[in-house]
Amino acid sequence: MKEMETKDKDFAEAADKLLDGELFASMVRGGAAQLRSNATVVNNLNVFPVPDGDTGDNMSMTIEGGVAALEGMHTDNLADVTQKLSQGMLLGARGNSGVILSQFFAGMTKGFAKHERANAQVVGMAMQEGVKQAYASVITPTEGTILTVAREAVEYAVSRLTESSTLVSLFSDLIKEMYNSLQRTPDLLEALKEAGVIDSGGAGLFYIMQGFYKILIGEEIDESELPPPAVKAPAVDFSSFGPDSVMTYGYCTELLLQLQNAKVDVEAFDEKVIVEFLQTIGDSIVAFKTGTIVKLHVHTMTPEKVLEFCRQFGEFLTMKIENMSVQHSSTMEENEPAKAEENRPLKAHATVAVASGNGIEELFRQLGVDEVVPGGQTNNPSAQDFLTAFEKVHAKNIYVFPNNGNIIMAAKQAAQLYTEGTVYVIESKDLGQGYAAISSLNFEADDPEQIAAMLSEAMDMVTTGYISTSIRNADLGGVHIECGDYIGFVGKEMMVSLKDKVAAAKELLEKMGIADSYLVTTFVGSEAEPSEIEELEAWVTETYPDVEFYTTDGGQDVYPFIFVVE
Repeated sequence: MKEMETKDKDFAEAADKLLDGELFASMVRGGAAQLRSNATVVNNLNVFPVPDGDTGDNMSMTIEGGVAALEGMHTDNLADVTQKLSQGMLLGARGNSGVILSQFFAGMTKGFAKHERANAQVVGMAMQEGVKQAYASVITPTEGTILTVAREAVEYAVSRLTESSTLVSLFSDLIKEMYNSLQRTPDLLEALKEAGVIDSGGAGLFYIMQGFYKILIGEEIDESELPPPAVKAPAVDFSSFGPDSVMTYGYCTELLLQLQNAKVDVEAFDEKVIVEFLQTIGDSIVAFKTGTIVKLHVHTMTPEKVLEFCRQFGEFLTMKIENMSVQHSSTMEENEPAKAEENRPLKAHATVAVASGNGIEELFRQLGVDEVVPGGQTNNPSAQDFLTAFEKVHAKNIYVFPNNGNIIMAAKQAAQLYTEGTVYVIESKDLGQGYAAISSLNFEADDPEQIAAMLSEAMDMVTTGYISTSIRNADLGGVHIECGDYIGFVGKEMMVSLKDKVAAAKELLEKMGIADSYLVTTFVGSEAEPSEIEELEAWVTETYPDVEFYTTDGGQDVYPFIFVVE
């Protein structure tokens, strides 16, 4: 017994000095569990008092995607563990806070790339890389959000590092400043101050790091609330390629290459250099540049040459090399229909749209959308959900309609990860914008960039308003709100709060400018009564006879009425 106690003590002391892969994996599981147990608290830190807060759930599912990717992995190599974790989080990322969280850990992964183990100083440096990449993932970073909380906490913790610092002291300083930074977020964002809440994304990050710290100091965290692994690696049929097999089909090689300024002029780099090389060693080539990242796909007998050539220009974010002889055998024996599906002709153009509600989904399909991704507010799809949809539509050019401001970043992250074609994310921030753009679909133009621009222009012609129920008292935009009121808003602007649902809908429509419009499309939600719809229709017909008022059964939750005014 004494020997065991001494061993545990020695391990704890070593762990306090160096972070290895095994300890980091435990910390990640602890952080995920700590966030999951506080997800509702984070969800309720919603600026708008609407029952659609989902930041806690989005961040939980994002880090749980990383936990699932670590399932079955047994190594104490920190670089390997963080790389696997990052891949799982990038694919599982949901919502803006989830995407930023995944990018924070992707940056940390870069910092740990050459370290099997790390002391407090290296961990601090890796977290600085995490902050840097998180900020870079947002086109216009906003202070008073998860970005600020991460930056201020890491800056403080790193500034206090000394030669005698330990992992425990580092994370103690980190979560202390995260808490303090969170309390300051309302001073940086007027919307938070007006709503009387702190930033929800920053709170989610705080709970994760609090879980990290608890694991470090030996405090137990109940992981029973964590869902079972959602991502499992496909089983390999080892019998399909043995010691006497002959390589016939080569390797399917896919890469995401992060161009590096130290190696190449990133802005001027032309991916044709890579394409011309790949043509000498393979076929089925797809390679294009998105920002500072090159996406690459090739079938080749010599994948090692692909890796060696591409390392001249940058470093790999992800890579996948699969023996196509094994794939061919599995497909022939188990899934012949799937093979036929995989070999279908590549379409020139295809569309993917997010929809919440059976009626809206069916309408989008009627308007020509190729693949509908279920989701919306309270149910943000992950980057992996988008990747699956991209694979299904199988097109050279794919146009994506997120239809929610909190889904755009996940769609863009999936677009960067996709290697089989070019993805254009049409930044529809609400249902109305997506509906207007989808209604204008026209693929007659030869230039996909021109098509994407035309779709984006169509969104400017509409305004979208929402009716929902308030879940708390609040004062927003000069509107006094009481819990249970029916509130109406456009974007982030609160416009009305009344006790009666139809009265709130009428006032919202008037403030949206129905008098100057010619068409109002109303998506009716599951909570709207037939009598309320009739009353609203009669009012519009009598008060605004020149306005065409069209209703469709959207079937969406949370919002009994969604108005698209043109």
